[in-house]
Order: sequence, then C-alpha cells, then structure tokens
Amino acid sequence: MAHTSGRFAPRHPPESPRMIGSRNGPSSPVRRELPLELRWDHHRRPLPVRWVIPKGRRSRVAPSAPPPTAGPLDFCALMRRLCDDITGRCEVLRHVRMPAVLLSFTPCRNRSRYGLQARVTPLRFRDGRLTRRHGPVEYQVQRFVVDGTEMLYLLTFCLPRFLDQPFEEKLVTVFHELYHMSPAFDGDLRRHPGRYAVHSHSKACYDERMAGLAKEYVADHPEPDLFEFLRPGYQDLWDRHGGITGAVVPRPKLLPVGWATPRLAARSRT
Repeated sequence: MAHTSGRFAPRHPPESPRMIGSRNGPSSPVRRELPLELRWDHHRRPLPVRWVIPKGRRSRVAPSAPPPTAGPLDFCALMRRLCDDITGRCEVLRHVRMPAVLLSFTPCRNRSRYGLQARVTPLRFRDGRLTRRHGPVEYQVQRFVVDGTEMLYLLTFCLPRFLDQPFEEKLVTVFHELYHMSPAFDGDLRRHPGRYAVHSHSKACYDERMAGLAKEYVADHPEPDLFEFLRPGYQDLWDRHGGITGAVVPRPKLLPVGWATPRLAARSRT
C-alpha cells in the first residue's frame, strides 16, 4: 500500500500492479512479450543498483563538505537491517519474513516533500492466490526470485523525497508499510473488516497506531545506530558518504496466462 504525504496520491491502484498494454490484452491472452518470472542472482545477475539522484538533476558533494566515508551509502541494505530489527522486536510485525521482501527505491520526479513516500506491492492476489480472473482471462502477477528465494512483497521507497521527511515521519512510514503485509504473510495485503479494507474505517486512526508503534520501538532501543541513517536529510547523507545508492527493479506486471474456462479457449480459436 502506498504511503503519501499531502494531497498527492499514487498514480496506480496499490492493491495490484499496473496492467500492461494491449498486446497482452484479453484478445490474445497467451501471447506474452514479458516474462512470467524475473530472476536475480548475487553472482551472475545481481539486482540493478542506481545512484539516488532526483530525476533531471545532478547532485554534487558540497566543496566544504568533509571527506566521504569508504563508499556510498547503500540505502536498501540499511533499510533491510532496520526492517529485520523492527519485525524481530515488534510483536504485531513478527509475521513479516524479510527474506521474502524485496527492497528497492524509485526516483521522485521533483524535490517536493509532498507526494508518494513509499509503497508495498503485493506479489499475490487475495488470500495468496497466484492468478485472478478478469473477465474471460486469467492473469498472473510477475514472480520475482532473488538468490533462489521467491519474493512475496516489493517494498519501495521514493527517494530522495522520503529522506527529506522528519525522522519521526520516516520511521512511521516504515511501520505503515510493513503493517500492510498480511498476517498470513502470503503475498496479499492485510485486510480490515468493512468497506475500507486497507486502512480500516479511519486512516487517521491507522496512522496514529503506527506512530505509537514507532515511538515504542525507538524508546530505550539498545542499538540506536540501526536507525541513525534516518535522522539526516538527503543532502547531508550524500555529503557524508559521497553518494547514496539503492536497488531499482521494475514494478511487477499483470500478465495473461490463459482463458478462464476451456469453453472460452475453444471459442477464441474459432
């Protein structure tokens, strides 16, 4: 589920990846130009890594900045360490298995602090199903496999916008997205009873609860260095480390895998 700040909303519905073009549409459900699986391997095909630079701009280390550390800051690696710790310490998030969560970033289009901060993309349909019928056609979400482990969620942060938020808001955003993952951890989103299944009946109450969880987590934490990278802003982090990098992967697509019934398949061939 996407977490936004201000009046802007994510471009696409958060519960399912964006539908692809007409060549993969119902008129020809078995014709695919995109793979059903995307695989990455640490040795042979590592995850693509990019510099965190606002789209259309070039970031440079300020002349007066101190010498950078040994290398650029790996945002996804630090965020994974933090999420590992959060899910290990927070009772309501212990169902989250981080080895099956792929972390990435997407570049923001401008330096405005308002807009998309982060989103969690489920890689399964309701109740963990791999396919879903839409009209006469069965669709499947692209499957992501990293080092032999199939991913169930894609957790994406919008950078550098996310890094320019206050520390408390950054941490609340992390809790916000992790909490969206189903208690069954089956690749689906957590669903609340009633009409507003994603944020319950009140998004404000949802956010208030996440803020409480974040505050409780930080209080008397024995290893505050785990979330220290969330305290500075984007430019300060860039100056300290000589750059910021992170993994970038495509947003998973919905791909047609066949007709919903044999009768429809036979009719399509006539």
